[in-house]
Amino acid sequence: MTKWVYTFGDGAAEGRASDRNLLGGKGANLAEMCSLGLPVPPGFTVTTEACNWYYANGRSYPAALEGEVEEALNHVGRLTGRRFGDPGKLLLVSVRSGARASMPGMMDTVLNLGLNDETVGALAADSGDERFAYDSYRRFIQMYCNVVLGLDHEVFEEILEDRKASLGHELDTDLTALEWQEVIALYKARIEEELGKPFPQDPQEQLWGAIGAVFSSWMNARAITYRRLHDIPESWGTAVNVQAMVFGNMGETSATGVAFTRNPSTGEKSLYGEFLVNAQGEDVVAGIRTPQNITEAARIAAGSDKPSLQKLMPDAFQNFVDISSRLEKHYRDMQDLEFTIERGKLWMLQTRSGKRTAKAALKIAVDMANEGLVTRAEAVARIDPASLDQLLHPTIDPKAKRDVLGIGLPASPGAATGEIVFSSDEAEEAKAVGRKVILVRVETSPEDIHGMHAAEGILTTRGGMTSHAAVVARGMGKPCVSGAGSLRVDHRTGTLMAMGTALKKGDVITIDGGNGQVLKGAVPMLQPELSGDFAAIMEWADAARRMKVRTNAETPADARMARSFGAEGIGLCRTEHMFFDGQRIVAMREMILADTEKDRRAALAKLLPMQRADFLELFEIMAGLPVTIRLLDPPLHEFLPKTEEEIAEVAAAMNVSADKLRQRTEALHEFNPMLGHRGCRLAVSYPEIAEMQARAIFEAAVEAGRKAGQLVVPEVMVPLVGLVKELDYVKARIDQAAKAVMEETGVHIDYLVGTMIELPRAAIRANVIAETAEFFSFGTNDLTQTTFGISRDDAASFLETYRHKGIIEQDPFVSLDIEGVGELVRLAAEKGRAARPGIKLGICGEHGGDPASIRFCEEVGLDYVSCSPFRVPIAKLAAAQAAVRGKN
Repeated sequence: MTKWVYTFGDGAAEGRASDRNLLGGKGANLAEMCSLGLPVPPGFTVTTEACNWYYANGRSYPAALEGEVEEALNHVGRLTGRRFGDPGKLLLVSVRSGARASMPGMMDTVLNLGLNDETVGALAADSGDERFAYDSYRRFIQMYCNVVLGLDHEVFEEILEDRKASLGHELDTDLTALEWQEVIALYKARIEEELGKPFPQDPQEQLWGAIGAVFSSWMNARAITYRRLHDIPESWGTAVNVQAMVFGNMGETSATGVAFTRNPSTGEKSLYGEFLVNAQGEDVVAGIRTPQNITEAARIAAGSDKPSLQKLMPDAFQNFVDISSRLEKHYRDMQDLEFTIERGKLWMLQTRSGKRTAKAALKIAVDMANEGLVTRAEAVARIDPASLDQLLHPTIDPKAKRDVLGIGLPASPGAATGEIVFSSDEAEEAKAVGRKVILVRVETSPEDIHGMHAAEGILTTRGGMTSHAAVVARGMGKPCVSGAGSLRVDHRTGTLMAMGTALKKGDVITIDGGNGQVLKGAVPMLQPELSGDFAAIMEWADAARRMKVRTNAETPADARMARSFGAEGIGLCRTEHMFFDGQRIVAMREMILADTEKDRRAALAKLLPMQRADFLELFEIMAGLPVTIRLLDPPLHEFLPKTEEEIAEVAAAMNVSADKLRQRTEALHEFNPMLGHRGCRLAVSYPEIAEMQARAIFEAAVEAGRKAGQLVVPEVMVPLVGLVKELDYVKARIDQAAKAVMEETGVHIDYLVGTMIELPRAAIRANVIAETAEFFSFGTNDLTQTTFGISRDDAASFLETYRHKGIIEQDPFVSLDIEGVGELVRLAAEKGRAARPGIKLGICGEHGGDPASIRFCEEVGLDYVSCSPFRVPIAKLAAAQAAVRGKN
């Protein structure tokens, strides 16, 4: 029989850390901490399988679940000496979500469950603190109504703020027990008014309402968005964790906090976190009160006059330090911890691998390898390749003039410039039209996930270093400044008040997540220094990987950038990209629009020295590394003159009338250029084009070899081959040009001629094509288009709909379609090797920089991947991880 509920507490647990898929991350780690003998409030976990049942069966529960939950509640009652719903021995519980992958703030939590008009009195008597009891009850009402009954929390915030104002109170902690009772009465009246029924008093009804709400939150909009952004499958589901309540709001000897065993922004090996006295956990991340530093060193660094936990509660602090160190060593990773101190006793509520910036991830991985906690291979595996993107972009130039508008907390490093927007919807709308924005909020909430993703950076006027904005921004790699209290956001007028200046939506600001500054206007940026921990991880990755990593580049600037990132050659030089500037495009248009071969050759003669110079510079930059040059592959319409001015310019250069040229342009018009007269079809129709390009390649190779004192081995790629006879025809022209250059220069040239596999027919007939081709480069952009029969340029409008409706999990142009396009790649690789053992195999589509696609390339045994310059480090790290995984 399926077991739906697993208990933990008092040093024993039915589950383990290895049961993560079943118990979720939180449940598995609570079980593990119990097994380690740490102080964990007893509780139980309802499994992810129950969540999947819930959705598969019309949001109903398995028949056995109710009995297992009742039995588990009784077990918790025996461990605590209390009973759920019994005013005499009152047991209150928390109900929290717990997905397999950490999704901070995305799903729902209910605290203090079990309170009602009767049991609140029992809590007051039991605790000896009437004010605490009614504060807990109003928190429960507010949270339960928001999470379970669907009432906006602002309904209650409005009542509370009005009541505080009328009483002359500034903080929630200023209210007395009697005043909380008055607030509760106002809450309950508003609930009846809004919902037409009273707040539920039955603890069992409350519990099942909360369990259902947590399961339902797996499919709320923010959780769906988060899963989409982080590639978390919907099928994983969430667990539900029910735990005996411990109270951080039980007076001045109680507290609650969040901490990391190392600094999640910098990676520094020091305890990093915040806490609040006389508070519950949600208060720390909500940003409602300013939290205090845990360590005295952090308090001094922050210039805070509020005492640290180290000074305020030294015994609990030392206990927490010892447990933190023990958990980090046990999990061999930086931990994100939640804790509560109830009247001096420390309780651990959660441990999980902490989210961190890319910079911190590198430092933590390198330091832990040097400390002997992990191996170098494990350190390499710890880094999310995509996160390196955070390190490959500019930071503020230290010499730049800074017009500081305000200072907040440096919540997530990096710098960003953009126009001010005040809502997530505005941020998303601006991103859609190519505008860069900074999302400015009083505080962010989980509903802001889409706007945070769309923005360049996030600025909040409230909240600490562990607030929602800070945690989510760090996970996304977005710069964030939080708690900029000197700034004021006025949503009514759409203004940000800073130093007496009113900034409106659309005004440009810059935020520096490294020091917390908010700056007026755009500020000059600098490229990052890729040394230290970054260099160490790259060195370890290079030692671990099998596949080479090349770059897609045709400009000297891109080639140099890629070399600085460690590219091992050029895997794709798109020669058509070299013809869009200045006089080149005029000569190119002359060649395309010429009526005769003679006129085409005249135009090509103008292009030859330009091409030769281009290739020479690339060969010199790559200094003997392989360079794959793709022959001309433009849909011709991209080069045809469009405006009357362009037609007149080309007509003058060709010495023909504008009317004649216009007629020729119309004759070359294609209805579907992507599948039209391009690639090798152009070289078959006009072989003189391939001859010119081949001559330019070989002449440049000879000259580069002379300058460098070593031979250059160019790789000439023939695009869009579907028939081996196409390749045979074009290769003959390439060989002819090579022979001519060798005879003219007296220099022997080694070179390879291969093709780009980008048509399904080419993949299916790869064994025949490999008899001529000396290498295959998989052009997965076009192979995806031709396999699916969809245009990448037009597909965005419906592919996102497909993702939302669960028809596809990932855009196939972003991450390779392993089951379809991947099978064609695998087939072509196998057939190619069978016909030509040792054939060189690579991939040069955008997928060459996608970690998931790179894992597949390693499985298939490709020799290299090629990607854009800024993705070279990402590809190197992903290739290393794929190789390590393959060995294991």
